[in-house]
Amino acid sequence: MAKYGDNNYKEANFINHALIEEILMKTQNASDAEINAIIEKAKHKRGLELDEIAVLLQANTEAQLAKIYKIASEIKNAIYGNRVVLFAPLYVSNYCVNNCVYCGYKRENEFPRRKLSEEEIRQEVRILESMGHKRLALEAGEDPVNCTIDYILDTLRIIYDEASEKSNIRRVNVNIASTTIENYKKLKDADIGTYILFQETYHKPTYLEMHPKSLKGNYEYHLTAFDRAMQAGVDDVGAGVLFGLADHRFEVLSLMLHNQHLEQQYGVGFHTISVPRIKKAEGMDLVDFKHIIDDETFKKVVAILRIAVPYTGLILSTRESKEIRKELLHYGVSQISAGSCTGVGGYKENETGAKEVAQFKVSDERSPMEVIKGLIEDGFIPSYCTSCYRMGRTGDRFMALAKSGQIQHVCQPNALMTLKEYALDFGDEGFNKQVDGFIETQIAKIQDQKTKERVISGIVDLNNGARDIFL
Repeated sequence: MAKYGDNNYKEANFINHALIEEILMKTQNASDAEINAIIEKAKHKRGLELDEIAVLLQANTEAQLAKIYKIASEIKNAIYGNRVVLFAPLYVSNYCVNNCVYCGYKRENEFPRRKLSEEEIRQEVRILESMGHKRLALEAGEDPVNCTIDYILDTLRIIYDEASEKSNIRRVNVNIASTTIENYKKLKDADIGTYILFQETYHKPTYLEMHPKSLKGNYEYHLTAFDRAMQAGVDDVGAGVLFGLADHRFEVLSLMLHNQHLEQQYGVGFHTISVPRIKKAEGMDLVDFKHIIDDETFKKVVAILRIAVPYTGLILSTRESKEIRKELLHYGVSQISAGSCTGVGGYKENETGAKEVAQFKVSDERSPMEVIKGLIEDGFIPSYCTSCYRMGRTGDRFMALAKSGQIQHVCQPNALMTLKEYALDFGDEGFNKQVDGFIETQIAKIQDQKTKERVISGIVDLNNGARDIFL
């Protein structure tokens, strides 16, 4: 029976602060032998216990870190291969009743608030489709009056309905405020992909400090959002914290406790984990945040998450620089955004040169084409695949396929075919030659003959005008 619902969320206690602090105290100054034993266990790709994760989080010598990066890279390659899923965010409303200290959309910031009309949504979607995007993350501030659940449902309908000559959006993940079981059922019926919600910080005193006089300030209600979503039939959920608000070690262990809770209660944990770091936004100063992590610590966090939850997707947005994103693809990241705008109506405003009001500062400003070229040059397969969701490979069904290794026979072929489709529809002659050569090298690496033949056949069909081919 589900433990937390619409009314009994106040009882939620699965983020045990005292336990986390105790584990962190006990696992300081681990020996090389202890770390080596944990690394050896990690090779089996079955995840780690909390105390083992804590040991790795507190490893600090160059030799210890090298071992962590090496095993994280091996796990990433074994499970995900060299494919990288691409998506873009779509901000539709910056109305917000919350006053989150770190956010550019907070209530006390004075700027003209807006939400997109139906025609403006279609306009944004057409621009995103012209970039080649197939997968979006729908974003909106929390405002029960100006941004209702019905507005979100209408937005989903409009996005899926707005198909251009060359493209259409095939999956929309939704990142909106914690809500009721009834509303999650409505989202499920509207064919959302993954429901995404960041806890921001699991450290309750910090959480309350970061969300003063806000609807979002109810720690337990926010924490149990995934419980209500799961009870409503949404079996793909994506978590995350905003690194920089509290001790990163506490946050990682909390993510693991939350994941364990969902697995125990509903049979499946996080489909994805996002790893945003706090960035400059209107109305805040980074010097006020005492837990900001540097690049090396961030790299370690991503690698340890890959080791701790091998089959969970790790998402990195354009908050991070091109250089950091490139490096972290080797150590755990499996999904990245491309060509992102973090303002409402931002894609159209970018075209016209108008200034958007952004939620936070973007660091990687490359276009999707530039991102894709960079991935190919680094040996990665850019993937616009959305087949798992459309074929019902979600929740525990996806995890079963992933852990058995069978998903490899689907994901790599689909990634190659979506890359070919993108090249045909959006690339010039030179880019198509680059993609054809790259795909040829990747097909040669496919060991299963039947899978190889299906990819070759799919490429032929795409060249002959077929689209949206997937296994």
